[in-house]
Amino acid sequence: MINIKDVSKTYTGNTVLNIAELEIPKGQSFGLVGNNGAGKTTLFSALLDLIRPTTGYIENNGVKVHESEDWKTYTAAFIDETFLIGYLTAEEYFYFIGELRGQNKADVDALVSQYEDFFHGEILGQKKYLRDMSKGNQKKAGIVAALIGKPQVIVLDEPFANLDPTTQIRLKEIIKELALDPEVTVLISSHDLSHVTEVCERIVVLEKGQLIKDINTSEETLKELELHFAQ
Repeated sequence: MINIKDVSKTYTGNTVLNIAELEIPKGQSFGLVGNNGAGKTTLFSALLDLIRPTTGYIENNGVKVHESEDWKTYTAAFIDETFLIGYLTAEEYFYFIGELRGQNKADVDALVSQYEDFFHGEILGQKKYLRDMSKGNQKKAGIVAALIGKPQVIVLDEPFANLDPTTQIRLKEIIKELALDPEVTVLISSHDLSHVTEVCERIVVLEKGQLIKDINTSEETLKELELHFAQ
């Protein structure tokens, strides 16, 4: 589904990403971990054509993301609050995203209603602009918006950050449910090793922009990752 080939990104002589090859098959729940500055957000930004690699290319279902926008019809993401439209309420934002993805209001309402427990009564019906919500509530709205229209590729950057424990537990359930669909590929970056090993079947470790480990998740994975980052 995702093919990353000879991708590097250099800023003023400093290479922040350098991946020779990485393939993520359709239906995989894929985790990306690493310390600050490891290149996680840079990689996801390149995958979403928010930045252009210095060298190489990324394909999404056979489409080079920098050459065509066809991949956008089946790909959704939430990286940070800049993906939101701050002067809209959550409902207005959901309907806006739904319209972009060919969903009517009834379709959007049906999808959003599945996540009322995720919202904890803090998102819908608040008559509050997204820009005035807490970071955690902005993240909840952004994550659910990324699920509108049944995308085949879902990219979430640090989805567990700024969420309370109850919401983190529910989010893990949501990600596991998405991963059950063989047509849906989920890509997650996280600083939380425990969460990512619980929801991802494969984990890649980035360090200074380079792929250091590529692990199929097992009962030993969390311990392996903890030992790696303790060094």
